[in-house]
Amino acid sequence: MDKNISFTLKVWRQRGPKEKGQFVSYPMKDIPTDTSFLEMLDILNEQLINKGEEPIVFDHDCREGICGMCSLYINGHAHGPATGATTCQLYMRRFNDGDVITVEPWRSAGFPIIRDLMVDRSAYDKIMQAGGYTSVNTGGVPDANSIPISKEKADLAMDAASCIGCGACVAACKNGSAMLFVSAKVSQLALLPQGQVEAARRAKAMIAKMDELGFGNCTNTRACEAECPKCVSISNIARLNREFICAKLKD
Repeated sequence: MDKNISFTLKVWRQRGPKEKGQFVSYPMKDIPTDTSFLEMLDILNEQLINKGEEPIVFDHDCREGICGMCSLYINGHAHGPATGATTCQLYMRRFNDGDVITVEPWRSAGFPIIRDLMVDRSAYDKIMQAGGYTSVNTGGVPDANSIPISKEKADLAMDAASCIGCGACVAACKNGSAMLFVSAKVSQLALLPQGQVEAARRAKAMIAKMDELGFGNCTNTRACEAECPKCVSISNIARLNREFICAKLKD
């Protein structure tokens, strides 16, 4: 049975990248538990606007767990306490009456804060541009479908491709590492014959760009895997390391 809960929302407010931020507390009264977390923020923003105050800035788009835009750090968890779910798939039934809910932006040198809960995640686009593509000419659809790919490799490639680039792995990592994201994007191409044209340079180029943009390295704490909303496996990081070492040996 649905019910209403009241709680305190502690939200990080920061007017700009160079401004000093702080937590601001907002009392939330009688919020239905079937309300999604983003809908709850919409309710708060409507209240703030009606009082003539600045609404909270946060990212969102599809609200269907596909785009990864809803990048919020909630009570110490990227995307919140739900496993294998994005913030937009989190509902207030996960919380209890009287709770204090702390909401922060991603914390990483690679994701500088734009305002409040919104960060600049264009670094991921730059990493993809550095090597996350293929230049093979597949011809028409029948030609592409005739390329033999084992089901095992196809499944692994699809699992890696499920990464939505939300940045939860970076937010969860004590080093601010983007290795899970980079390894997923390298793996989805390294496993397929279409991705072999750039294979020798892809891992080198994407890792170099990742380092250039200020992301840390992986120390195998597996926090990224635990917080990933698509449950992307860290086995992809091992594959990335193999691809990188092979490329270096070829040099």
